[in-house]
Amino acid sequence: MAPVNKAASLSEPKAYPLKIDSSPYPTAGDGEIIVKVAAAAVNPMDWYIQLLGNDLFNWIQYPYIGGTDIAGTVVEVGPNVSKFKVGDRVVGLAGGFKPRFGGFQNYAALEVKTVTPIPDDLGFAEASVVPLGIATAACALYQKDFLALDHPSLNPKPNGKTLLIWAGASSVGTNAIQLAVASGYEVYTTSSPKNFDYCKQLGAARVFDYHSPTITQDLIEAFKGKTCAGGFVIHQGSEKIVFKVVRQSQGNKFVACAVNPTNVPEGVQAKMVFAGTLRDNEVGPLIFDQFLPAALSQKKYQCLPKPLVVGHGLEHVQVALDKGKSGGVSAQKLVVTL
Repeated sequence: MAPVNKAASLSEPKAYPLKIDSSPYPTAGDGEIIVKVAAAAVNPMDWYIQLLGNDLFNWIQYPYIGGTDIAGTVVEVGPNVSKFKVGDRVVGLAGGFKPRFGGFQNYAALEVKTVTPIPDDLGFAEASVVPLGIATAACALYQKDFLALDHPSLNPKPNGKTLLIWAGASSVGTNAIQLAVASGYEVYTTSSPKNFDYCKQLGAARVFDYHSPTITQDLIEAFKGKTCAGGFVIHQGSEKIVFKVVRQSQGNKFVACAVNPTNVPEGVQAKMVFAGTLRDNEVGPLIFDQFLPAALSQKKYQCLPKPLVVGHGLEHVQVALDKGKSGGVSAQKLVVTL
């Protein structure tokens, strides 16, 4: 008999609060595992979907179960899966918008191509902060039609190039800094002054105050004599500055954007990044198979921003969404344990 599954779901567009009810127990398809969810992180997309519903994505089917960042224990292994067995502790990026993949439930299906094993001394809540952040950053940094950077390694050698990452203390920025440094790049980033030390601890060489009235000129000056590896925009509204800096620097004139780029100046290329695309190219295995397992076990990759555990149980998912929506969470990621 299948275990009893419960989920926190949206029964219809813009429903509030989330409904906690029984949900079909997922079966493991080809290349999939079933995970008993121990922790799920909350991302802005989760509260935007609740707030905006079909105005944001008109193809969402209801009931909808959110949650893209999942950590837990493997309870079932599907056909053609050799890299995991029942009992393994894992963290993964949930795939797509089907209910069976959502993290806000007791049991979820995961495609193994975006799952990584975690060491025994790494807590589920700590691990759960990584998947969407690292996937978004990796797509921007390594995909051939984006920044196409050198691949990360456990013992990187400096390559003499400097990357600009806007919003280094964000979840995506946190992962982007660590990946870029593991790939041998010098990283210049921006944050509020209270997060300068945090960004430096991640490996950033220099951190600039993004509220400074002279930020554009400061960055242009800083890149003089440097070979620019390109830019990565994470926060809406910063594109204009990054475009200007990259355009006036020597090197790669490409800017990867976690937002939709508009008014891209002549001489600069910019494209919006989507985390899920690494499922279909070499970047997925590069991160989840080749780099992350060893980096986590050898303590060469930090699971940050730190989890802020909102509570234990599905009823706390709505609390976490509300907290995220209200803002004020800095250099932390909201997590619910199950």
